[in-house]
Amino acid sequence: MSLTPSTPSPEQHDEPHITEVSPLPRWVAVLFVVAFLLLGYLVYASYSEREALRSNFAMADQKTQALAGELDKTNSRIADLKGQLDVTSQKLGLTEDELARARGLAQTIRKQQQQSDANFRKQLGQVQQDTTTKFGQVSTDISNTKTDLSATKADLEATKNKLQSTIGDLGVQSGLIARNHDEVEELRRLGQRDIYEFTLGKTKKPERLGPIQVQFRKFDTKHYRYTVDVVADDKKIEKKDKTVGEPVQFYVRGARAPYEIVVFDVTKNEAKGYLSTPKSPNEAPPSAPSPGQPGSKQ
Repeated sequence: MSLTPSTPSPEQHDEPHITEVSPLPRWVAVLFVVAFLLLGYLVYASYSEREALRSNFAMADQKTQALAGELDKTNSRIADLKGQLDVTSQKLGLTEDELARARGLAQTIRKQQQQSDANFRKQLGQVQQDTTTKFGQVSTDISNTKTDLSATKADLEATKNKLQSTIGDLGVQSGLIARNHDEVEELRRLGQRDIYEFTLGKTKKPERLGPIQVQFRKFDTKHYRYTVDVVADDKKIEKKDKTVGEPVQFYVRGARAPYEIVVFDVTKNEAKGYLSTPKSPNEAPPSAPSPGQPGSKQ
């Protein structure tokens, strides 16, 4: 079966051929916009980076110049120090002999100091030895002193037993009574009262006896009696016909216990005895008689 091509009709042959163009897709336009923005950003970033580098280079150049200036100053200082070091070295070179003499003197002083230290240690050892010896002697002396104190204490106890106590003319119990000079010394050693020993004769006016005044007016050697006037606190007290060995008592302002006069011997012209006064903190201090005056405290 054969096919015969169809012949177009005249109407069909004269009509123009029209080709339809499809529109550009939207994503292509978006892509162009994005690419343009990216390009602009890259250009701006490159410009900014170049400006930053230029600024950094300028700052680095300033720092380099500053460091160069500091380096010049440092080099100048080093040169000055080197010059000073050279001068100092020259001066040290000039005094080398003096340094040598100084070293020799230091060695000599060191040797002398060592010798002095050795002598000091030797002397210190001797002093320690002497101190040990003296300490032993002192210990012995202390032991002997303790023995002497014990003996003195025993003597005092014996003295207390030997001395007697009696009633005074005011009816007050007296302390221990001495009957001679030795026993007066024993009373003074006891230290219980202040003792003023005396040897007094008849006088026309009172005489100082310790803190008071006395005037002996009569001595009776046959009956061992005497009469005495006592002046104390601006008052005159008559003690008439008192017996030898009897405590003649009287009070003085401020004293807690009575004063006592004890005569242990009378002759035709004088009496021997002592004044005994209490040691009271309220008592006025005794008047000090002139040297050699009867009644001075012994």
